[in-house]
Amino acid sequence: MNGKKDLKLLQEGTVQVIPEAELLKKLESGKKLRVKLGMDPTAPDLHLGHAVILRKLKQFQDLGHEVIFLVGDFTARIGDPTGRSKTRPPLSEEEITSHMQTYIAQVSKILDPKKIRIAYNSEWLDPLTSKEVVTLCAKVTLARITEREDFAQRIKNNIPIGLHELLYPLFQGYDSVALRADVELGGTDQTFNVLMGRFLQEQYGQEPQVVLIMPLLRGLDGEHKMSKSLGNAIGTAEPVDQAYGKLMSISDQLMWHYLELLVGLNPSEIKKRQEAVAAESEHPMAVKKWMAREVVAQFWSAQEADAAQKNFEAVFQQKDYSKAHAVSLPEGTDNPIWIVDLLKLLHAIDSSSQAKRLIEEGAVVIDGVVINDFKAQVAWRAGTVIKAGKHKIYTLE
Repeated sequence: MNGKKDLKLLQEGTVQVIPEAELLKKLESGKKLRVKLGMDPTAPDLHLGHAVILRKLKQFQDLGHEVIFLVGDFTARIGDPTGRSKTRPPLSEEEITSHMQTYIAQVSKILDPKKIRIAYNSEWLDPLTSKEVVTLCAKVTLARITEREDFAQRIKNNIPIGLHELLYPLFQGYDSVALRADVELGGTDQTFNVLMGRFLQEQYGQEPQVVLIMPLLRGLDGEHKMSKSLGNAIGTAEPVDQAYGKLMSISDQLMWHYLELLVGLNPSEIKKRQEAVAAESEHPMAVKKWMAREVVAQFWSAQEADAAQKNFEAVFQQKDYSKAHAVSLPEGTDNPIWIVDLLKLLHAIDSSSQAKRLIEEGAVVIDGVVINDFKAQVAWRAGTVIKAGKHKIYTLE
C-alpha cells in the first residue's frame, strides 16, 4: 500500500478532490473503501461521457476498493433537475426497469462485473416513513437547496419548480448515508448533489465521504456536454463502425479533449502531439484515427477497433461504398419516404431537429444527390447509398 502514490493516480484527470487531505488519510488507513457512483436509468443507453467517470471508478476497483454502482431507480421517478429549465416528466416503472438492465450490461464493458456491487436506492428510499422524510428535510434549509445554480436561475426567471424536485438532492445525499460511502464520484454538474451526501453523512453522525469531481466530456458538436437528448452522443451500445465514424467526425480541436478524457493522455503527451501536428511531422487525420482506434478498443474490443478502422478507410478514403454499413429497411416501408423518416430508420439521427440541421448544411446525400428540402420524399432501392453527415454512409439491401 502506498497512499501518496494511489492519491496521485486517483487525482489524475479530476477537476477537484474534496478534500484531498481526507482522501489521503482514507487511503493510508489500509481500509477497503466503499466507492459510490450513482446513475439514474433515465435513458436506455450509456454513452462515452459516462465512460469518463467509469474509467476513474475502474482505478479504484484495480486498487482493491469496493466499487458500488448505484442504480437510482427511486430517484429516476423524480428526475434529476440538474441543468433543467423545466420539470422533467416522470418515467414509468417499465421504462426504469428496462433501462436498468441495459445499464448493468454496458457498465460491465469497463468495470470487472465480478467486482461490482450493484445497489438500488429504492431499497432504502421506498421504505422511508413520513416521519423519516420530515426528519431528513429538517436537516437542510430551503436557502441551502435554492443555492443550487439551476434552482436559483429558475426562481430568478419565475419558472416553476416542483416541490419534489427540491427533494432530489436530499434523496441522492441520503444514498451516501444508507451506503456509508467513503468516496463518491460525480461530474461537475453533480457537485451540489454529491456534496449534499457529504453534508448529510455528518448530520447522521457518519464520517463524511470524499468527493471526486470529474470533467464533463463535450459532445460531437464541441459545445455542449455529451447527451443523448442533444443528439451529440456516442452510445456504448452503438454498432462499432458507427461509433468509430462518429469519433472521426469531431473537429481537430475537440480531438485533444477526447485524447485527454477518453484515451488518458497526460498534458505533456498531448502537447508533444500538438507540436508534431503544428510542425507538420504528423497529420491530424493520423492522430484522429489513432484516437478513434484507442477509444473503440477500450469500450468495444481491439479486434473490432481494427476492423472499424479498415472499414472506415475503405469507405471514406477509398470510396468503396460496398463496405458501407448495410441496412435492410422494414417490410412495408414507404417508397418514396419522407427523408427524416428514412434517416430515423437508419439510426443516422436522434431527432428531427438533427435531421433538419444536417439537411440545411447540405450534409444529406442520396446516390450523389444533395437533399436540400426538409420535407422531401425520396425514392429508394437495393443498393441506394445514403450519406448523413461527414462520416455516416449506409447502403440499402
